[in-house]
Amino acid sequence: MTKLSDGDYQTLAGFRYALRRFGRYSEAAAEEAGLTPRQHQALLAIRAGPGGTLRVGELAERLFLRPHSASELVQRMEEQGLLQRETGPADKRQVAVRLHERGKRVLEELSQSHRAELRRLRPMLQELLAELG
Repeated sequence: MTKLSDGDYQTLAGFRYALRRFGRYSEAAAEEAGLTPRQHQALLAIRAGPGGTLRVGELAERLFLRPHSASELVQRMEEQGLLQRETGPADKRQVAVRLHERGKRVLEELSQSHRAELRRLRPMLQELLAELG
């Protein structure tokens, strides 16, 4: 294993700072849209799922939640008009969720702003990643 230089530590610290900066941006944007950061993550994970759906268990896995916590999150988001549940045709215990129209609109706005922020940060991130190479 090669010993790390002062520059390596500076690069790692800079990269971590850039990630945290983006994380703070994301949290503030979600809150401004009336969501918690976890609700924003849930909308994004569901939209990215196959056919724009995820089973509640899959959502729990993607968000690092226990299944009952994911169920509670889904319940709250459904009450807010962000999601809708769908029971499986063969097994009624299998519940999938998809975005409701309001959830789609909110996610679209957040995703547009996040993409713009990532594009703004791209040069710094690319430079830091190149330094790690």
